[in-house]
Amino acid sequence: MNVMTPAPAPTHVNGYDLARIQAIVATIQKDPDQARIEFKVRTAWKGQTRSESTIDSYRLGDREIARSFKIAADEPLELDGSNIAPNPQELLMAALNACLIVGYTATAAVRGVTLDRVEIETKGALDLRGFFGLDPDVPAGYRKLRVKVRISGDGTPEQFREIHAMVQATSPNLFNLTRAVQIVPELVVS
Repeated sequence: MNVMTPAPAPTHVNGYDLARIQAIVATIQKDPDQARIEFKVRTAWKGQTRSESTIDSYRLGDREIARSFKIAADEPLELDGSNIAPNPQELLMAALNACLIVGYTATAAVRGVTLDRVEIETKGALDLRGFFGLDPDVPAGYRKLRVKVRISGDGTPEQFREIHAMVQATSPNLFNLTRAVQIVPELVVS
């Protein structure tokens, strides 16, 4: 009689190291201060509608961790830009989409669902009368963003619905865009 040996549990799903995720969770459960993560971005004007944002570090728990990235922004020619980079609205949507992708892929990995595809398309319409201050009844920002998630893999439809619900409940950028976040502006004139 042949006895089938069960396959070993995967160590990586969707590129995530499951042991590493479990270790991060265990560290946070043991010491909640290690859950605090603080990001910062400095942005400088580069002329006309161009700007460049710099990321040089972030804090995780009690550690400052160095990293180095630059992100360009500009406006399209039709809005008097030079069209050399995405505009701030496109970067906002890209940041939302990227955050959601991490949520879908990580949540699926932890649940043992291998993904073949995750694509997110976000779109929204602004009324420039709000931006230019031409009509006080027109908001400067979006009234609505439409987010379409396309996902496939070896999960069941029910598993994908559960993953979707979990991402909607736990995505930091979705939270930030759907709830009032206190912004504390400080002007320094030099």
